[in-house]
Amino acid sequence: MSHAQVLFARMAEHPTDSHTLVMYEATGGYVQARRAMDMTRDEIVELVKTSGLLGRGGAAFSAGLKWSFLAPARPAYLVVNGDESEPGTFKDRQLLERDPHQMIEGIIIASVANEVREAFIYIRGEYPKPARRVQQAIDEAYAAGYLGKGIFGTDYDLDVTVHLGGGAYICGEETALINSLEGKRGEPRLKPPYFPAAKGLYMMPTIVNNVETVSNLPHIFEMGTDDYRALGHATDTGTFLFSVSGHVKEPGNYELPHGITWRELIFDVAGGMREDRGLKAWIPGGASAPWFVPEHHLDLEITKEATGAAGSMLGSGAVVVMDETTCVVKAAERVVRFFSHESCGQCTPCREGTTWLEMILRRIEAGSGRPIDAELLLDVSDNISPGLTWPPKQTTICPLGPSAVSPITSVAKYFADELRQHIVQGGCPLD
Repeated sequence: MSHAQVLFARMAEHPTDSHTLVMYEATGGYVQARRAMDMTRDEIVELVKTSGLLGRGGAAFSAGLKWSFLAPARPAYLVVNGDESEPGTFKDRQLLERDPHQMIEGIIIASVANEVREAFIYIRGEYPKPARRVQQAIDEAYAAGYLGKGIFGTDYDLDVTVHLGGGAYICGEETALINSLEGKRGEPRLKPPYFPAAKGLYMMPTIVNNVETVSNLPHIFEMGTDDYRALGHATDTGTFLFSVSGHVKEPGNYELPHGITWRELIFDVAGGMREDRGLKAWIPGGASAPWFVPEHHLDLEITKEATGAAGSMLGSGAVVVMDETTCVVKAAERVVRFFSHESCGQCTPCREGTTWLEMILRRIEAGSGRPIDAELLLDVSDNISPGLTWPPKQTTICPLGPSAVSPITSVAKYFADELRQHIVQGGCPLD
């Protein structure tokens, strides 16, 4: 059994009461939070920096470095991003449902590190069961004295509030999430000046971390930075949760080390293609990411650096696999339609451009495509994301607009002939 399979087996074998305080403490829960109470802010921040922990929400920015940017004004806030609205992503849901106390212990550690006395957990509105589980766990933590006044018998106060979002994709972006948390329309803020670490929730310094990011903290404390780093790759430490879906035999959440290859993930871990069909393409990091194809990327290492150098991103760890029967034009249209629907409408290039891209792709899919449409798709895309490069240049406040461009550029780069056949034949050549 490979290293990756051993890690997944450990994750999969969980008791049915893993979400309870009794079970969490039986496996060493809250020991590291108590330890953090005796440490200084600088000690905790340095430990997390040394661990190499990168944010697991999509940006993959150093968690410890992010904490070090926190402005000195107080009060400061911690917001845990459980919106998980990227298509194909479902790993935070499992963490919230099955191990909420792990996240709460991480929240305590992060709060002490950032001198936070009030933290918020923002959960997408379509996650009622995870929200109930988290609230139950918070109630247990309050009753045990781990949250509230004088936690763990110290003079440190910490309150944690669960907030259900309104079901908008854009609220996964940290400044839009903050707006939503304040009761405003979920629209991104301009950065600068509204970097959350300086001007975040209620215009006060705020740290926004993903569910998986804070859930790593107890393990970093328990294992130590050397052992934690040894789990993964030299530049991408620890383990990473992959949500694998699509045309594989064994879809699901997998806890894996960085540095394995896409071939290992798709064929060894996820069982290969259904009905043993050929692999056509996959989206490596959620719907926002440019696609990969087997002839160029199958033996590429799964690391932030290697994936970025190849023109895409690991993002939220959502891997959507497509087999040889997939109509790539239809797949692109579905992704673009999602982003068009989810645009907050604040920026003209995104509001208008994503609508145009959807309209053109639907026309091609309906058999009414024109020879000029292939060029028109790229022209509209270039107005949203100039140069069509990755990482994207953007004419919008947030990356939603360029996210809709990713499937267009992927089809144009790897499947131009199939797109052309759609237009010439008036329909999908695979039908």
